[in-house]
Amino acid sequence: MTFIVKNVDWGNEQHKLRKIREKVFVCQWRIPWEYEFDHQDSGAFHVLVVDENDQEVATGRITPQGEIGRIAVEPQYRGPELYQALFSALIKIAEQIGLQDVLVHCELEGVDYYQQQGFRPVGSVFMDAGIPRQGMQCSLSNFSLSRVELTH
Repeated sequence: MTFIVKNVDWGNEQHKLRKIREKVFVCQWRIPWEYEFDHQDSGAFHVLVVDENDQEVATGRITPQGEIGRIAVEPQYRGPELYQALFSALIKIAEQIGLQDVLVHCELEGVDYYQQQGFRPVGSVFMDAGIPRQGMQCSLSNFSLSRVELTH
């Protein structure tokens, strides 16, 4: 399957980004709507992934401080190829804006996986929307896109 990743502006494309994030996070994961959409959306860099029929299938964002998050993928499209395309676009943005490191907040069961990708734990475990999470940081020079095979 072919995916096209577009860099999009929150102000112009938020209706498309919200649609995917509402379906994945609010409906499937039961994250409260008011928590899912925060003050960082307007200042973050967003990507939108479309399939060969120009249907929106995924989104993600990176903040100016390098936090990658709000990765939302329609269930039928979840797989290594899509995640690699999505992360590749977000890492490219990080490089373009001059970041040295990126940060993710993963669920605890993802810590080992992220460590295999070059990330290291930072800070203490914390609760985020009722989910225990760990901050994981990685230098862009240590990040390997060939190893990205996230499941969600």
